[in-house]
Amino acid sequence: MSVSNPTLITFVIYIAAMVLIGLMAYRSTNNLSDYILGGRSLGSVVTALSAGASDMSGWLLMGLPGAIYMSGLSESWIAIGLIIGAYLNWLFVAGRLRVQTEHNGDALTLPDYFSSRFEDKSGLLRIISAVVILVFFTIYCASGIVAGARLFESTFGMSYETALWAGAAATIAYTFVGGFLAVSWTDTVQATLMIFALLLTPIIVLLATGGIDTTFLAIEAQDPSNFDMLKNTTFIGIISLMGWGLGYFGQPHILARFMAADSVKSIANARRISMTWMILCLGGTVAVGFFGIAYFSANPAVAMPVSENHERVFIELAKILFNPWVAGVLLSAILAAVMSTLSCQLLVCSSALTEDFYKTFLRKTASQVELVWVGRAMVLLVALIAIALAANPNNRVLGLVSYAWAGFGAAFGPVVLISVIWKNMTRNGALAGILVGAITVIVWKHFELLGLYEIIPGFIFASLAIYFVSKMGTPTTGMLQRFAAAEKDFRLNQ
Repeated sequence: MSVSNPTLITFVIYIAAMVLIGLMAYRSTNNLSDYILGGRSLGSVVTALSAGASDMSGWLLMGLPGAIYMSGLSESWIAIGLIIGAYLNWLFVAGRLRVQTEHNGDALTLPDYFSSRFEDKSGLLRIISAVVILVFFTIYCASGIVAGARLFESTFGMSYETALWAGAAATIAYTFVGGFLAVSWTDTVQATLMIFALLLTPIIVLLATGGIDTTFLAIEAQDPSNFDMLKNTTFIGIISLMGWGLGYFGQPHILARFMAADSVKSIANARRISMTWMILCLGGTVAVGFFGIAYFSANPAVAMPVSENHERVFIELAKILFNPWVAGVLLSAILAAVMSTLSCQLLVCSSALTEDFYKTFLRKTASQVELVWVGRAMVLLVALIAIALAANPNNRVLGLVSYAWAGFGAAFGPVVLISVIWKNMTRNGALAGILVGAITVIVWKHFELLGLYEIIPGFIFASLAIYFVSKMGTPTTGMLQRFAAAEKDFRLNQ
């Protein structure tokens, strides 16, 4: 492959830079708070871009462009749903969660926050929520490792087994060494790389296909229904695609960014930066897939790899249209998308094991240095389990990823959202919400009821369970006082 050497060199430089950032972050990591939440020191730019990068995995540069290439603009409903969901999450949850976690025992993880917010002395809330995180995120991590392996395999012609370790090693290295600060700083670099790739590529494709008018005529000639937003869709289908946006309220790796902001004052600016980044990235992604229809219909001689696997549309356009060195930078954006999400998921799993099991139940007197090293050990442990799951890319376990997003969204989303806006929510209400949300997703997915995406009934039923179960009890005076103090803090500083 003619681009192998420049691409390989670009990848090596990029990976080395990420590991170097990890080593820099190592020097700023002195205690568990630093390792898990960066000592709550993220400014608005890092908060914004790390939230975006940790959210958008390889799906942004491979899955969505491929879907648009195959089916046209009707596949873009999911992007619209994600934009709406992300904006509402920033608006209603971000600032309030930042102050609520601080006022509730300076909580470092979601299970820690739930336990403190609802004064759960039994530890049941902490255990159930930590188990949900570990199960879903270990599988999520495995899918990220598979995506990285596929990228190395197709780009460099490696065997799958070699690509598996090559793709995972760098992410594990900087996450292990630098913790949250390394993950957040590298996410910022990765987010910059992703937006560069997604803005530049569609412009160059347009130039190669003769401009907007010629490109649109070519897309219409290939199939006029490519422009039809309602092509092959139903009302339930559109609602299901837009329902993906509900998942944002419950994603631990995104919520951790809000908790790590240096103050609630940074949130408004972070929201504007993050939403601008997200809209431009998703717009670029849709454009790459859409304009790719025109390019490959005009150049059938180079269309074979995309015909065999439509998710390669971005990869092939980068390799064909750009100088090999620039192509290497653009392909690094896919690696960036995979690494940014995988690193966050590894760290959230490590946090749950260290803060919510080891420190809480095994070693309450553990020193900060000990906890940081336990956190690092847990990153390795989760990574090894995920690599074992990913060793067989056809393993049925990886199919669970299709509703892991829904599982988090329904199990945690209503609990997080309602806990920061309704003072009368109780511990039993939170427990009911997590259990009803998770069970609904699993049952709904199993029976495929109505063809509706399982996050929607899961979110609705969990919210109803929280409300009705909470109405049966009464929050304690301490819960009400902390909620009021946090809400006052939020309103004074937003």
